[in-house]
Amino acid sequence: MREHVNDPYVKLAKQHGYRSRAAFKLEEINTRDHLLHPGMLVVDLGATPGGWSQIAAKVGAKVIALDLLEMDSIAGVTFIQGDFTGEAALTELKQVLAGRLPDLVISDMAPNMSGVASADQARSMHLCELALEFACHHLKPGGAFLVKTFQGEGFQEYVKLMRDQFAQVVTRKPRASRDRSSEVYLLGKSRLPNAGSGTGIGLE
Repeated sequence: MREHVNDPYVKLAKQHGYRSRAAFKLEEINTRDHLLHPGMLVVDLGATPGGWSQIAAKVGAKVIALDLLEMDSIAGVTFIQGDFTGEAALTELKQVLAGRLPDLVISDMAPNMSGVASADQARSMHLCELALEFACHHLKPGGAFLVKTFQGEGFQEYVKLMRDQFAQVVTRKPRASRDRSSEVYLLGKSRLPNAGSGTGIGLE
């Protein structure tokens, strides 16, 4: 708690009116990689409290956000409350998309940590796999995918899965990401037009 209260990015988030310090992570990655553009369609997975959706909406993107937890409304953002690991939320998300293909899928999802490293890593990678599977089924050719991962078991295999789907896969460690954290962001650039609709993960 003391670390959180004294965190300079927490203080900056309050000054900028951002809902979380995570907003600065997407802001920095976007400055470097130019992911966000006015009028584009963005799907934000694991959106609550809304920091990433705020950044995307600020540049004029149309955002569809999803999270298990409730999120206060943001102008330009359509919010779906539901469990991304369940079929009901995915069905509603597809209905809101109404056949449109997003230009960008972003995922800052993370499980509630149990403190058991192996279990937490497995649950985290499962969420990453779900997000990638969604992107592979719905992202438009040439689109991009940004996902939070944690280095550990399954990480290198996941990178390989992403390389099968995107022309380029790069890692990003924004300044707002705490040094002691194994958190790292993977960015898939330019979804390959001839890539399969699945990833071999086994989800349909």
